[in-house]
Amino acid sequence: MIPHDIIKKLPKVELHHHLDGGVRPQTVIELAKKYNVEIPEQDPQALQEWFERGCVLKSLPLYLQTFSVTTAVMQTEEALERIACETVHDWKAENIVYGEVRFAPILHTEKGLSMDQAVQAVLAGLNRGKQETGVCFGLILCAMRNQSPEISLEVAKLSVAFRDRGVVAFDLAGEEAGYPPEKHIEAFRYIRRKNFNITIHAGEAFGLESIWQAIQVCGAHRIGHGTRIVDDMSTEGLRIEKMGDLAHFVLDKRIPLEMCLSSNVGTGAAESFATHPFFLLFRNHFRVVLCTDNPLMSNTTLTKEMQIAADNFGLSLKDLEKISVNAMKSAFIHHEEKLRLIYEVIKKQSADIRAQFGYSDWN
Repeated sequence: MIPHDIIKKLPKVELHHHLDGGVRPQTVIELAKKYNVEIPEQDPQALQEWFERGCVLKSLPLYLQTFSVTTAVMQTEEALERIACETVHDWKAENIVYGEVRFAPILHTEKGLSMDQAVQAVLAGLNRGKQETGVCFGLILCAMRNQSPEISLEVAKLSVAFRDRGVVAFDLAGEEAGYPPEKHIEAFRYIRRKNFNITIHAGEAFGLESIWQAIQVCGAHRIGHGTRIVDDMSTEGLRIEKMGDLAHFVLDKRIPLEMCLSSNVGTGAAESFATHPFFLLFRNHFRVVLCTDNPLMSNTTLTKEMQIAADNFGLSLKDLEKISVNAMKSAFIHHEEKLRLIYEVIKKQSADIRAQFGYSDWN
């Protein structure tokens, strides 16, 4: 067992964090009061417990219901900037050296903001957070599967328009069943023509077809969750005995899988931590990374996610370092910056921590 305080000190990389899924409960209370938004609880602890009901009860409807509360208080530039800035400060507290946060601009236009204004506000908050903490960031803009392809194309164009101001990728999120990514193909064609980055939620609540479409039809460079990739392989314990063409492709092409242990168990994408496919894939050299998804709804942090992995799968400090390096290799930033963060920050800090606490370079 690796002590929690040591894991917290480790340098980390966050690649899958939803802005509206990571708001501080106290911030929700204060913004709700300011904007006259009705919320279910006024005490921060009670509100935290309300937000995590879905994960505790493993109820996807309850889990999804909570987002209507966070988005309701995120309808002004001031609120979006504040929450974005607080996100970076929360990353700093977990020693996250680089983070990517995502949000769907269309969900923040109910009170008159344009999508352009929403993006500018979030970027302002992220930049302020970076100036105050030194933590580097990237912003990912999401389109929603259940909305029109025309809106998705608009979000894609917005992503490219802000590529030099901090937006690093385009994402497709939302309910998988009944909403295949190929319906939004024009948005993905636009992104690919502009040499930009794509990550798509796939293989979380739906099977291999969702992952296949995300990669082969839409051109995804990363997959959000992707737990169902194990449906394309037969296993014996931690040994993969046979893989199908899709699993081989994901492995051979080093397509990153953004895995979120607490979220996946809480929403039913995985039955338990012990049976989550993360460790099987990690041990068989798939490029898997650990992420938080929605820290508020799962009551988690990246430190907790690493602790869960270490406790359930017996990971070493070197394993945790490898996960952070995998994530940095998979980040949507330029190659030179990846190398700088890997060798000057992640590897150096990890080696210093092992030396400080008496671990060898092999554990």
